[in-house]
Amino acid sequence: MTGVSVLGSTGSIGRSTLDVIRRHPDRYRVVALAANRDVEGMLAQCREFRPRLAAMADEDSAARLESALRQEGLKIEVAAGGKGLAEVAAHVEAEQVMAAIVGAAGLPPTLAAVRAGKRILLANKEALVVAGALFMEEVRRAGVEVLPIDSEHNAIFQCMPPRQDGTLRERGVSRILLTASGGPFRTLPREALEQVTPEQACAHPNWDMGRKISVDSATLMNKGLEVIEAHWLFGARPDEIQVVVHPQSVIHSLVQYLDGSVLAQLGNPDMRTPIAHALAWPDRIESGVAPLDLFEVARLDFEVPDTDRFPCLALAFRAIEAGGTMPAVLNAANEVAVNAFLERRIGFLQIPRLVEAVMDRMVVEEAGNLESLMETDRRARELARQWVAEVA
Repeated sequence: MTGVSVLGSTGSIGRSTLDVIRRHPDRYRVVALAANRDVEGMLAQCREFRPRLAAMADEDSAARLESALRQEGLKIEVAAGGKGLAEVAAHVEAEQVMAAIVGAAGLPPTLAAVRAGKRILLANKEALVVAGALFMEEVRRAGVEVLPIDSEHNAIFQCMPPRQDGTLRERGVSRILLTASGGPFRTLPREALEQVTPEQACAHPNWDMGRKISVDSATLMNKGLEVIEAHWLFGARPDEIQVVVHPQSVIHSLVQYLDGSVLAQLGNPDMRTPIAHALAWPDRIESGVAPLDLFEVARLDFEVPDTDRFPCLALAFRAIEAGGTMPAVLNAANEVAVNAFLERRIGFLQIPRLVEAVMDRMVVEEAGNLESLMETDRRARELARQWVAEVA
């Protein structure tokens, strides 16, 4: 039986992971869970899965959870803060770690899991966006497997050749085609984007995601972050990655080979498919996702992304071309911008303006270590908050 730790267990990916595990009680055991503040959600998960350890990033929430578990007679150890998240990530009984904490906060515990020699199921794209070179060097040093959970990167992983060393061309690949749904505003005129609300931005047409990721999908920043992620995961140069808008979200991504072949991975838009694939790899297990009905789908459409209406995608390409600390700057500024939009302090079109303003003011530095990257993250957030304060 395989022991699994879940970082971000009460979020969308975490809940989907536990749903897949629930279907295979003879194969997987939940040994540790971590969340931010959702005490009720964590308590329910502790009742069902009885982990050895439960951690809350928020210390007050950890105290409340510990009290609730004691009242119910559940003997589950409780940990708090960053130290607690790292303990979940490195738990001795966990062989696999689902890294699903959203944002830069997920980077330290994910690195802790790598250093502890765990198989990483990577749903936290910021680990690669903020610290791609550092993260991949730690992966190489520890000799661990990293299996991507983002539907697009999981699709690419499934379509790539078995050989993993060398450049894309040396592996017979000419480019990666990264699909994007286009989000809820794909056909909305630019002038109408000035008035869109957080509720509209979070109403994704195909996927059930958290609020932050839903807004990123609406701005196409999510796809930009995925470009950076693909660069590190697959050793692809920016010019070897093409974003393709595919409104149906049935083809999750494609790999184009030098011989003219194009391999695609298709399926219904449900995150349990890539989660089940990664949990069981190289085996296949039932995920709970309905099989794809091609007759119901009927058609597949493809469009060029509009970076005039959605400049966040172009900003992401700019960040990866600049290299060094610039992707971390992009990510930090975007997190502040999205939060300000969700709080109705700035408008939708001000998100890319804020990100670009912060990028323009930050000097690219070498991404030397985690401490320097976290300092870059802090300074970028400070500049972003100043920008919000000035325009709000």
